[in-house]
Amino acid sequence: MKKIGGTTLRLSVSSIALMLSWAQAGHAQQAAGNDGASVLLPEIVVENETDGASQATVGYVARSTGTGAKTNTPIEEIPQSVSIVSRQEMDDQGAQTADEALRYSAGVFAQPYGPDSDTNWFFLRGFDATQTGVFMDGLQLYGFGFGAFYVDSFNLDRVDVLRGAASVLYGGSSPGGIVNYVTKKPTGERLRYTELGVNDAGTAYLGFDIGDRINQAFDYRVSGRIQGGDGYYDLQEGYRGSISPSVTWAPNDSTSLTLLANYTYLDEVHGAASFLPYYGTVKSANFGRIDPEANYTEPDLDAYQRQQFWIGYEFEHEFDNDWAVRQNVRYGYANIHEFNLYPFGYSGFSSTPVLPDPVFSRIVFEHDTQLNTFAVDNQLEGEIETGPVKHDLLFGVDYKYFNMDQVQASATGTTISVTDPAYGSAQPTPVPYIDQNIVQQQIGAYIQDQLRFGDGWIATLNGRYDYVFSDATGTPAYQGRDGALSGRAGLAYEFANGLTPYASAATFFNPLIGSSSAVPFFEPETGEQFEIGLKYRPKWFDGLFTVSLFDLTRRNVVTGPFGAETQIGAVNSRGVEFEAKANITDDLKVTAAVTAYDLEITEDADTSIVGNTPNVVPEQLATLFVEYTHPEGPLEGVTVGGGIRYQGESWADNANTLKVPSATLFDAKVGYERDNWGIDLNVINIADTRYVASCDGVYTCSYGEGRSFRLKAYAKW
Repeated sequence: MKKIGGTTLRLSVSSIALMLSWAQAGHAQQAAGNDGASVLLPEIVVENETDGASQATVGYVARSTGTGAKTNTPIEEIPQSVSIVSRQEMDDQGAQTADEALRYSAGVFAQPYGPDSDTNWFFLRGFDATQTGVFMDGLQLYGFGFGAFYVDSFNLDRVDVLRGAASVLYGGSSPGGIVNYVTKKPTGERLRYTELGVNDAGTAYLGFDIGDRINQAFDYRVSGRIQGGDGYYDLQEGYRGSISPSVTWAPNDSTSLTLLANYTYLDEVHGAASFLPYYGTVKSANFGRIDPEANYTEPDLDAYQRQQFWIGYEFEHEFDNDWAVRQNVRYGYANIHEFNLYPFGYSGFSSTPVLPDPVFSRIVFEHDTQLNTFAVDNQLEGEIETGPVKHDLLFGVDYKYFNMDQVQASATGTTISVTDPAYGSAQPTPVPYIDQNIVQQQIGAYIQDQLRFGDGWIATLNGRYDYVFSDATGTPAYQGRDGALSGRAGLAYEFANGLTPYASAATFFNPLIGSSSAVPFFEPETGEQFEIGLKYRPKWFDGLFTVSLFDLTRRNVVTGPFGAETQIGAVNSRGVEFEAKANITDDLKVTAAVTAYDLEITEDADTSIVGNTPNVVPEQLATLFVEYTHPEGPLEGVTVGGGIRYQGESWADNANTLKVPSATLFDAKVGYERDNWGIDLNVINIADTRYVASCDGVYTCSYGEGRSFRLKAYAKW
């Protein structure tokens, strides 16, 4: 019986009898060998080779995941491409946010709009997964508009990425895949860790991670981080804090209950990397290029405040007959207020500047958003045998509730000089254009059968039905109901040498929120994915290599002008992904990835763009990161590491008339660790390469992250 939190080893009566016979034979041989001498049999050691779905990964290489099948399954047995980013990998690369943690993963385009202090952005297989593809501990953190939760990466043990269609397991979700944050939980061991960090902009933080065993039944853990100071952009500043307590009660080996909670607070003045025009960022304007650190908001008016918390639990009970029940529950609340000014083209909302003194037009924007969410996932898992076939069966029913009360308002603000911004001018009061309360509910029932047979064959069969209720009152108002079936069939064969080829086909659906004058209720997106691949786990060192080829089609895409959208859009994503993770030795670790896409708009309300490539996403990505620690000698404890990140060209518009050039970035790390303390220095974008991460039209380009120095000291006791 495979538990989500680890692996349970069961010995059958025949196995025990076999061991006893070995012991008796060994005793007889030891008493008198052929020559009357003692003979010692080799020691037999049984080890748990999986790192449970919620347990920390050692080094860079994970062995199992609960994300790809909702059961604790070896990664190579999942008939889709899966990536695991461990806590150590995040620390080694100097990742300070969850989207930074995914910059070296195959199939992931992270930070498409540059560094964002309040949102973790990423695209999976060419599709935006920022709001519909985010999960935490297996439960969705759904977001819409400006209503979403922010996750502090310091409170994570690992990040799992399941690429491709996932709604057969999780209900509505991004067609490109999901990102599942696995939070820190009690381990039953004493844990004392503190971390102090600072960057060259002037932001400092203090992190802590403390845990212990209270008694035989109770364990606890508390992690958190407080942070404050200046940002990398002019006038940017902020303060934030996050704390995540958890307690596990395990009265016996069969039952466990873990309570999980989090409180997060943010208060800041915005930075400025996005909402910049194509001419002045990608291409030089007649005055040159826009300063990447310039800020065009009004610092005395600008504000971003967020208060959020969530609380939930994970319950599991295993029966004596190799069946288990699980229930995961979480309630979340967030209150978000934002006020800022952002540029939208040059004078008169033009895409090109006017000399002698170029100025930006600006939009005054404000929103107030409140979220109430609830999610529950009920599971029943058990093992049966039908002749030579072993079945791991999973039955489940889950429910999601999402309620957002939002007011969005805007106005045309005053202009501001591009080259010499001055602040303090009075601004008009923004006028509400959305005043709305949205409720979306989704209930789904699913079944999965993992079949193992023929000394190496693994088949995975999934089926699911979901029903979605959507209601919006206020401005605009709409109502909709819809249901959908989704399925997955996968087949793999595990060779003795560690090679596992696989193939799978899956369908998906992704419920939408919204309406237009042409569509009274946006129906869910649907589509299918076909994937073949090869996974290799070498026997002679600790590593995992994955190559996958896929063809993914997304339908019912909303397309057309704002307020008059239709749903005739369709996009096809096909490509190849390669990823390697290796603990070559205890001191040498490597991760590498290559992604090559062919993205195509196959249907759209604007027939002139059919056959074109969607904007924002580059079709080629490649990364490599290596870290080495000197194990002995005068440099014992010294660590050096470095990484290369390449992002290919992308389009600024769906008409494919404006191109964003490629960029190659270099990262580095040097550190020293001795006994229970250490110090690390990470440098991101060493050469301070000025590049545009992406453009979402001629008015909305985003600079990528410039050079940053990140110094941290840590201690364990």
